[in-house]
Amino acid sequence: MDSAKKQFLSEKAAELRRLVIDAVYYAQSGHPGGSLSSAEIMTYLYFDKMNVSPDNPNDPDRDRFVLSKGHCCPALYAALALKGFYPAEDLKTFRHLGSHLQGHPDMLTTKGVDMSTGSLGQGFSAACGMAVSAKVFGKKYKVYTLLGDGECEEGQVWEAAMFASHYKLDNLTAFLDFNGYQIDGDIRQVLNPTPLDEKFKAFGWHVELIDGHSFDEIDEAVKKGEKTGKPLMIIAKTTKGKGVSYMENNYTWHGRAPKPEEYLIACRELDENLKRIRGER
Repeated sequence: MDSAKKQFLSEKAAELRRLVIDAVYYAQSGHPGGSLSSAEIMTYLYFDKMNVSPDNPNDPDRDRFVLSKGHCCPALYAALALKGFYPAEDLKTFRHLGSHLQGHPDMLTTKGVDMSTGSLGQGFSAACGMAVSAKVFGKKYKVYTLLGDGECEEGQVWEAAMFASHYKLDNLTAFLDFNGYQIDGDIRQVLNPTPLDEKFKAFGWHVELIDGHSFDEIDEAVKKGEKTGKPLMIIAKTTKGKGVSYMENNYTWHGRAPKPEEYLIACRELDENLKRIRGER
């Protein structure tokens, strides 16, 4: 990936993280940890890879994205806002009564959302269904989905994995946000789903292991995997709470909002990082 594109994507990821913090703070509710860890993945998909447009959000030939770990919708909402689907100021209405941005994605009320998700594992299955539909009707669109590592403790994930391999869904790319923590702590201590790479390989997927905060590695994995003729699973090693020092690798920030003094610290750190990326300091 050339330096200009990486610069652009890095700025967008930094802006996305800032919007995530705003959303969760003004709601005083939500899931910042996994939203922050997935920022580069969401940015890459919406600003480099996927064929989507706010001018024609229901284009039948658009690429599809399903946020299977639906509780991390602040990252999705931020990506959609930055893409122009609605104003970024809307993020401050997150989880408020009457807002179109609720605690889990709703395809009936939020422009740009392709699938309503919430119960873990179901989004992954829905993505498989979209990919099958494309093949049945001869469509060229691609389907992308994002899972959490704790989500892989759900049996439905493995039913969907078996389904995708059986039907040779080479138009399906799944990202697994492997930040190592879920709401109750280290995933290996709660209900260890590892080794996830070997398991998905055994289910017939092509698997790539990457640094989930590296645009170069994300791009290389996608391009390599698309040539294999198999569904693609990209296991992205990430840092939970990435970008906010007191949230990083701290599972207690899986699902709670910062207090005013914590919000100010987060804003300062994220703003300073954006300035650094832009070369302003």
